Amino acid sequence: MKYFPESAPVQLEFDKVKVLLQEHCKTELGKQMADELRLHTHIDYVKTALQQAHEYKQLVLIQQHFPNDYVLNLKQELRLLEIQGAVLAGEQFMQLRKLAEGMNSIVRFFDADRRVTYWGLYGLIKEIHYEKKIVSLIDEVLDETGQVRDNATPELAKIRMNLFRKRTDLRRVFDKILGKLQKQGYLADIEESFLNGRRVVAIFAEQKRMVKGILHGESDTRRTAFLEPEETIHLNNEVFSLERDEQREVYAILKNLTSELAKFHGLLQQYHDTLGIYDFIRAKARLALDVNGNYPTVEPHAQLHLVEAYHPLLLLYNRKQGKPTIPVNMTLNKDNHILVISGPNAGGKTVTLKTVGLIQLMLQAGLLVPVHPSSQLGIFRNLMIHIGDTQSLEFELSTYSSHLKNMKHFMENANGKTLFFIDELGSGSDPNLGGAFAEVIMEELARKHAFGIVTTHYLNLKIMAGKVKGILNAAMGFDEENLLPMYKLLIGKPGSSYTFSIAQRIGMDPALISRARKLVDDGHFRLDKLLNKAEQDLQKVESKEKELQKLLKENERLKKEYEILSDKERVQQQYTLLKLQNQIREEEIIYLKDMERKLKQIVFEWKRTDDKAKVIKQAEALLFRKKEKSINEKLQKKVQDKFEELAGEIKVGDRVKIRSNNQVGKVTELRNKSAIVQIGNIPINVKMSDLVLVQERQKVE
Repeated sequence: MKYFPESAPVQLEFDKVKVLLQEHCKTELGKQMADELRLHTHIDYVKTALQQAHEYKQLVLIQQHFPNDYVLNLKQELRLLEIQGAVLAGEQFMQLRKLAEGMNSIVRFFDADRRVTYWGLYGLIKEIHYEKKIVSLIDEVLDETGQVRDNATPELAKIRMNLFRKRTDLRRVFDKILGKLQKQGYLADIEESFLNGRRVVAIFAEQKRMVKGILHGESDTRRTAFLEPEETIHLNNEVFSLERDEQREVYAILKNLTSELAKFHGLLQQYHDTLGIYDFIRAKARLALDVNGNYPTVEPHAQLHLVEAYHPLLLLYNRKQGKPTIPVNMTLNKDNHILVISGPNAGGKTVTLKTVGLIQLMLQAGLLVPVHPSSQLGIFRNLMIHIGDTQSLEFELSTYSSHLKNMKHFMENANGKTLFFIDELGSGSDPNLGGAFAEVIMEELARKHAFGIVTTHYLNLKIMAGKVKGILNAAMGFDEENLLPMYKLLIGKPGSSYTFSIAQRIGMDPALISRARKLVDDGHFRLDKLLNKAEQDLQKVESKEKELQKLLKENERLKKEYEILSDKERVQQQYTLLKLQNQIREEEIIYLKDMERKLKQIVFEWKRTDDKAKVIKQAEALLFRKKEKSINEKLQKKVQDKFEELAGEIKVGDRVKIRSNNQVGKVTELRNKSAIVQIGNIPINVKMSDLVLVQERQKVE
């Protein structure tokens, strides 16, 4: 992407976004990519970059682990692999092993389903294969701590075995010497140490001539002497010689391993770069989560349709301060491709302009942008901005001269793929003359189908925007009642500068304000007042519309709650009915099972007894219970006519009714959960749950 001037990205604060992105990177390559972030005009590249960041963001949101844990900066190790005869240390080999294992984890992460779901991330390793020989070569030589294995070569195994034996012999002899010197009282508190790679004893300095051996040094206080006993000199020499043999063999092994891995230098470099790119993508996803970044629709042609767009830096700042941030909603297309924003100073015109510009830069750099996902953004090839005082001391250009020079560049180089931003068009000159030039500039940019945003206080530009094809008016909202800016962009109407309202707000003398009004052209003043009133009316309409929408939403919510309650009530009724039906069926099943059991008992009695008449009576009693039931019903009705049920606690002496057989008696004794009820002359033990308190009904005369 070409931009004018060269400082355009800095003026739009794109460098600050790059710093935030860099803070999320862990690898050197990721930080380098963030620092060198470029703007692209190829739509496929932009879409792929956005897709990758979007996919990683989704992984973070669903807490799906992506296996790029290792922070590996292995430039030095990979450079050494390229140098013939170079030797890597054990720790460096283990870092290369981590690199290969990290790539293996990523390759395994992309199973058949994930290759489709996360195709953007998978595309980075689609052509990369995991070479397991890299790990196997390292594991054959080094253990998990990076030390060369004993069995790396037969020669090393032999050396280390001899070294182990000699060290054992040395320790045995040394222990005997220590014991002897301990008894003699020659040993210092330290007892033993290593000097120059040789094992020595620590003895009191005044006793050093009493022990035969080689003096290797003394302590700083000269109270302790370090001496190699005569008996261990030969063994120490052999150990020292074997250790040098071991070092030479280990060096040869590591040199050979370095040579073997050098064959895979290109693949390891590819692994390293890929992990760095994944780290960069992770940083983009993290930044998107910080600024509520989303993936909008990206179109190949020039256009801007922003829904709930936020300035990312302002959003972060306001969030820290606990303040709300007002989003921008606007559309620029082939029919309306230039927006003229008017309104009071400090009302948010420049912030709106910078918000749109920074979002476009972020998008074409492949960063998720703080807009609603339904937003649609096109690809632009040129970016031109003119913000603030660009007076040039070097060329002795005045503010307005510098302004005209920039406008000349705009008009000569703008086209249908250009996005421009001009803050305070025509300022710095006589309002009438500067306004005339501003109109010419606007007409020329509109004729070249360039897309852009212009902020102005010039009345003639506001009028022009309503007449020239492709130019649209907009205003920053202002609360005239409280005399405070609303920082909200209102499309379709020009805005008043609220010059006199702001003067009133800061407490200027009303007499001075009145004098100033008289000096203003009457038509100009009436038009500004008309714009003022139109804007306030529009705000009232929007306020009423918001209230209406709120009421509609509340109505919809209540409707849904009613539907949910109705569904719950219907389900509860069905559940109750089903429960009742199941209870009836359960009672029928119990009755039939009881009937079956009793009939089997009767058949058994028929076969066993000679008194057939008795069995027949039992069968009749069982099979003709309907008659018995009818008798019970009559008895129940008789009892109900004579007695009425009472609520209350049952005590001794109370008259009660047995629910199961409708008989009435008197309680003579209470026993825990049962009671003794006297019916006639017969006492019966009945459960308390089967009793109900009754009294005789009073006769109505």
